[in-house]
Amino acid sequence: MAFGVYSLLEAAVLCLNAVCVLNEERFLSKLPGWGGSHVQGFGEEPGIKTQIFHFIRSVKTVMKYPLIPLNICIILFKLIFG
Repeated sequence: MAFGVYSLLEAAVLCLNAVCVLNEERFLSKLPGWGGSHVQGFGEEPGIKTQIFHFIRSVKTVMKYPLIPLNICIILFKLIFG
């Protein structure tokens, strides 16, 4: 299988799907720091763990509905062209 733009797009969609299906109550709440209990001071930059958690929440919020038609297009493309 050749590595091309379609393979890169498919890998990105699969990674976004993986982030979107993470369940906060069952999986993410067990990770330390997920609850957001850490209080930051003024001007203090958030740590890398906090930034990752915010990124996961943002991806889940923004990409939930655009991923549905994108997944349908990829599935149809795979069915038609193999």
